[in-house]
Amino acid sequence: MENSIKNFICISNYFKGNDFLINLKKQGNRVYLITSEKLRDKAWAFEYIDEIFFMPGQDIDWNLEDLLAGVSDLMRYKKIDAIVALDDFDVEKATYLRENLRIDGMGQTTGRYFRDKLAMRIRAKSCGISNPEFVSLFNDHDINTFADTIPAPWVLKPRSEASAAGIIKVYDKETLWNHITEMGNNRFKYLLEQFRPGAVFHCDTLIFEGKILFSLTSQYLATPMEISQGGGIFRSANIAYNSDDDKEIKRVNEQVIKGFGLKHGASHTEFIKCDEDGKIYFLETASRVGGAHLAEMVHAASDINLWQEWAVIEDALAKQKNYKLPKIKKEFAGIVLTLSKFQHPDLSDFNDEEICFRVPLDYHAGLIVKSKNHARVRALLDLYAERLTNDFATTAKQEKVKNLH
Repeated sequence: MENSIKNFICISNYFKGNDFLINLKKQGNRVYLITSEKLRDKAWAFEYIDEIFFMPGQDIDWNLEDLLAGVSDLMRYKKIDAIVALDDFDVEKATYLRENLRIDGMGQTTGRYFRDKLAMRIRAKSCGISNPEFVSLFNDHDINTFADTIPAPWVLKPRSEASAAGIIKVYDKETLWNHITEMGNNRFKYLLEQFRPGAVFHCDTLIFEGKILFSLTSQYLATPMEISQGGGIFRSANIAYNSDDDKEIKRVNEQVIKGFGLKHGASHTEFIKCDEDGKIYFLETASRVGGAHLAEMVHAASDINLWQEWAVIEDALAKQKNYKLPKIKKEFAGIVLTLSKFQHPDLSDFNDEEICFRVPLDYHAGLIVKSKNHARVRALLDLYAERLTNDFATTAKQEKVKNLH
């Protein structure tokens, strides 16, 4: 029936989310994708997309008024039922469209809690969620008070960049002020926070009507910040079920989801277990599926495809249906991934039966393994990290972030 077909606009500045687009279409909907002109030739799931619209440039190059005008024109002959942001950098665009076109879903204020690291910090503090100590860069007196009372090292973080992009580690007050001065009028786009060394975890979650239906806790065995600033092999693996860390991280994750107002969809939230006091601190969150092939790792451990289930959740909301999570498997999986000096690295010598996924990206070497045995996964990741380091790994100089969000 016609009224059972819903029209979805999906926005993605990066080549990602094909599983989402495919499964949204399989639910019997019309799927419209807005992406960047630079991504025209990527292997999008074209047979599952009704129409693709291209914006000039990429990400911050997009003119939001032009984007709004284009979507408004589409709405003259198509009723748009939902707008979905598939990547971090698309959240602002989706909230801007929803606010202007009065389409249900996350608005601009709530959207900031999932994009702006300063807004995250302030919101978490107001919800009683443990944060690293932090300060905005609005006021010189506040910055000096922070530097004089909170022991170094500190980190200067761009408020709206993704992952570890643009983070600067600082060890003394003089260097701190040199960096702030260099920022000029962009200083308000950063925040300063205490660096708390410890183990970094991520919790990948599905939410429906404000209720967490699924979450999986994993640990970065080499953190994104370490890799972006010093090179190395990216590794992550889910941790022991119902361990103390698992239970505490899931408890704080629920505080974040509820306190920040995420009603439905997928989230990727990061935490640190501080070496000094053993407490779990909130680091940051995002209202999307985790990147770096973490979704495939989660799928290997749990049989839950985050992209697919997110699409089914969006369909259920648009059609006012109930949503039921598939049966969850409780096994273990891990990923090892590095930049490669070869465009198409030959990983055929990696042939253990636990390998379930090979990363298909050019100039990347990566594998996902799964097992019922937690120790086996960790052992393979350690072994593969050493082998990849010796035979494939290379590093790329971290680009200085010039055009901030």
